[in-house]
Amino acid sequence: MKVLLTGSRLHTVCEEARCPNQGECWTRGTATFMLLGETCTRSCGFCAVATGRPAPPDPDEPRHVAEASRRLGLKFVVVTSVARDDLKDGGASHFAATVRAIRERNPEARVEVLVPDFKGDQDSVRVVVESGPTVFNHNLETVERLTKRVRIQARYARSLEVLRIAKAQGQPKTKTGIMLGLGETEEEVLALLRDARAAGCDILTIGQYLQPTKQHLPVVEFVHPDRFKAFEAAAYALGFTSVFSGPLVRSSYHAEAV
Repeated sequence: MKVLLTGSRLHTVCEEARCPNQGECWTRGTATFMLLGETCTRSCGFCAVATGRPAPPDPDEPRHVAEASRRLGLKFVVVTSVARDDLKDGGASHFAATVRAIRERNPEARVEVLVPDFKGDQDSVRVVVESGPTVFNHNLETVERLTKRVRIQARYARSLEVLRIAKAQGQPKTKTGIMLGLGETEEEVLALLRDARAAGCDILTIGQYLQPTKQHLPVVEFVHPDRFKAFEAAAYALGFTSVFSGPLVRSSYHAEAV
């Protein structure tokens, strides 16, 4: 896989974000491609992706991703991106082009999009939804109180609105993910779960935050696995249809199982 990705000048978030599950996912026919380069316009305190001024979008990237998914025999393709606040639509049209290209070249594959917040722009969300992804994912990442520290340029309410807009535009399955261990309380997590369900969210991932480098936010707590299970039960009780909760769970973990 790495040889093909390098030859196609493609990047996976599995490698860029140092995901602990990449080998497991790849053997199940699932991979997460990162669109629009390796440089993000934002500087979230938890994320290992580089921050800076990104290069212009590669117009051939959607085709390359689709072709790679076909050659690798992927059954479930996740496409995500760095935040591209420098682009008018935040990269929405690039996401849409990639989904359509995968549908054309690898028609048996299901596709999940894991999108940035597009600054809450309704038209950008609509463009992505209309391309026909199986799952529309936007991560809240952390509870409302910690959002400003963990996701400096993001807004908790804006992320909820992105999920609401996607559902209102007719997206069948919407999804979000959060990290534990950043200093959140149990009640704050439960409030987030209620907020996400009120926004129409169907699928949830909950994982342990792990500090990528000493320059990133420190881990406040390593959460006991029993608490992950308790939050999983609470989420199902609220009406989530699929919940994946555990210390090593990441946003695309077992994405194909929904």
